[in-house]
Amino acid sequence: MHNFKPVYKLWIFCALLLIISGCNQMHTNMKETYAYTFRLGEAHPDSHPTAQADLEFARRVEEETDGRVKIIVYLDQSLGTEPEVIAQVRFGAIDFTRVSVANLVETVPELNVLQFPYLYEDRDHMWRVLESDIGDELLERVGDYGFVGLTWFDAGSRNFYTRDNPITKLEDLNGLTIRLMENKLMMEMSKAMGFTGVLKPYSEVYPMIQQGEADGAENNFSSYLTQSHHQVAPYFTMDEHLRIPEILIGSKIALSNLSEEDWNIIKRAAKETTVYQKKLWSEMEEKAKEQLIKEGVQIIELKERSAFVQAVQPVYDKYEEQYGELIRRIKAK
Repeated sequence: MHNFKPVYKLWIFCALLLIISGCNQMHTNMKETYAYTFRLGEAHPDSHPTAQADLEFARRVEEETDGRVKIIVYLDQSLGTEPEVIAQVRFGAIDFTRVSVANLVETVPELNVLQFPYLYEDRDHMWRVLESDIGDELLERVGDYGFVGLTWFDAGSRNFYTRDNPITKLEDLNGLTIRLMENKLMMEMSKAMGFTGVLKPYSEVYPMIQQGEADGAENNFSSYLTQSHHQVAPYFTMDEHLRIPEILIGSKIALSNLSEEDWNIIKRAAKETTVYQKKLWSEMEEKAKEQLIKEGVQIIELKERSAFVQAVQPVYDKYEEQYGELIRRIKAK
């Protein structure tokens, strides 16, 4: 046991008071220059356009806030899968994330309208919609569910690819078995178009096609190449039945203490980052397409899609009451 004399005890007491007083003063000063540090969850590795866009977004925010706001990007599912991260963002455990709209519709059902087959004429049409009042309205609706909708990213178009024969017309789909992403509208699309849709994990697509359990699948150029699906399904038909964008969102709870100035910077940086991401995505798609052609893939560009579009009309009719008005606005852009 230490046996301090009274004078030493008094000295220690006074010193502690000074330290506490100093800490309180330091805390007060830090509030004026506090650098917020946030986390952003990203499922893709750093080579992917959306991951690169996340990093650019973080760089812009830190630079434009003079270091007041720092965003650390966690890549390659290090914070969890997209559905897992969405839940954590909603409740404030993670601050930002970039996810596919397909993974957010379970939480924000209004976004389901962006998953309708053959909704757009082409890529330019999609961006006319997303960068219009319609896109802004949908970002606002995200706010009703505990998020802040910041901006949209490109994810290309989804197209059919097959093992034995190319799809050049609607009738070529009759009787085929095609692996589809897990999506109710996609299953309804398969029924309307005359083929059998199967829902299987993405990791099983290659062996399914190789072993003849499926005639093909559907995805974008990049995924088709990187997963080597072209080795077992060398016919790629550019029907562009789906264009499901990505979305950058923040947590209302976690970000509630930001100043209006910093919020405006974050929103502006997000919009500016979209331009950067779209460029990266286009470059990646072009390189993937060139590589696929070199490796012998037959790419079929449809001259006419009207039969495909007409075939899925029953899907639109089913949801007329729920989405009809908004779909007409989208089609008119």
